[in-house]
Amino acid sequence: METHSLIQKYNIPGPRYTSYPTVPYWDESSFTAKAWESTFIKSFKESNVQEGISIYIHLPFCEQLCTFCGCHKRITKRHEVETPYLQSVLKEWRLYCNLLPARPIIKELHLGGGTPTFFSPENLKQLIEGIFKLASRAETYEYSFEGHPNNTTKAHLQTLYDLGFRRVSYGVQDYNLTVQKAINRIQPFENVKKVTEWAREIGYTSVSHDIIFGLPFQSTNAVKETILKTKELLPDRIAFYSYAHVPWIKGNGQRGFNENDLPKPTVKREQYELGKALLEEMGYIEIGMDHFALKSDSMYQAMQNHKLHRNFMGYTASKTQLMIGLGTSSISDSWYGFAQNEKRVEKYQAMVEEGILPVVKGHILNQEDLVIRKHILNLMCQLKTNWQQQKDYFEKLPESLQLLDEMISDGLICITGKELEITPAGRAFVRNACMAFDWRLQRNKPDTKLFSMTI
Repeated sequence: METHSLIQKYNIPGPRYTSYPTVPYWDESSFTAKAWESTFIKSFKESNVQEGISIYIHLPFCEQLCTFCGCHKRITKRHEVETPYLQSVLKEWRLYCNLLPARPIIKELHLGGGTPTFFSPENLKQLIEGIFKLASRAETYEYSFEGHPNNTTKAHLQTLYDLGFRRVSYGVQDYNLTVQKAINRIQPFENVKKVTEWAREIGYTSVSHDIIFGLPFQSTNAVKETILKTKELLPDRIAFYSYAHVPWIKGNGQRGFNENDLPKPTVKREQYELGKALLEEMGYIEIGMDHFALKSDSMYQAMQNHKLHRNFMGYTASKTQLMIGLGTSSISDSWYGFAQNEKRVEKYQAMVEEGILPVVKGHILNQEDLVIRKHILNLMCQLKTNWQQQKDYFEKLPESLQLLDEMISDGLICITGKELEITPAGRAFVRNACMAFDWRLQRNKPDTKLFSMTI
């Protein structure tokens, strides 16, 4: 089947699978904070010594709204909000540590947002030092943060480097001025060049750039020009992903344009294929879905060593069974359960002040969830999976087998015995393959908009 026809056939709403079950399919009716605490403690006991834990800290403040963004954020120019918010995060961390039978060992730590560099270097230093008053570092660790090219200072970079951070990610999106105006993110190339070079001067071992295709008013030539400019800086990693248009989500900032201003699905695919070809010419290797890395980067090495992992932070170069999310809207993952924090800043802070874990919803995985989660994780990270241990796997849900038969006919996957592998032509449709394994989705197809389009 021609690429154009494949795009028409498979461009349907679908999850990005940073978790399974996906958030809209969590069973909130049977979830309790106590049940979450139980899975959290169980996972900690099983994994803390062997592999350590991960910490994600959500820093929600931004000085202005970027209208492509689907993240939870608070727009303000009042920097006096920094200290009380960070105090709440540290109090939440203490609540978790009080549940633990031993001192946590932190293997991965990531600051996301919002805009982490909204916070002063001094305040970020107090935050990280506060975290490690109650924790130890793993022997090998990876600490990273997201920096806005317009407000990341050399002091931010040096301060976090001195605290053990070696990875920084910069949101580039697109260098075209028309696109930047549409998404309210005016960001000159010179700013990105400056902060990238600063990071390298200081000693960061991995600098990442985020580039988005499918943005409003974005042409294929604009994507080409952005990647050619990126070639001048040659970041270690590149997240090259499709804009997710989800304006129906509460609190979303996607406004000032509509679906008619977005590239058509076939144009989006052209943008991706051109970008991928250019990146590969530059020496980047495609990793999982939407990610590229140089061979010298730890993400490429993780893929080669079959240690690539995916969670709510996206792709990571190593796996931890337990990930604790701190701050508003953060999601924690104990492998056996998920828990999401209160999204409203004031309510989050009030709960923490009262000594309550600010968890407001979640899901405890059943045995079927645990099986399916492994298959979807395998597909997202290794592009293949094997169900030798579940010989009757597909017989339980014929709809899944029918969908996979279509993907086989279209040359997107191949199944040999009890193993499925995504073909090179099928890499663009890995989310669709995962959807065939997503029994909760197959059993209960949504009748309202939940997910962005897969292409």
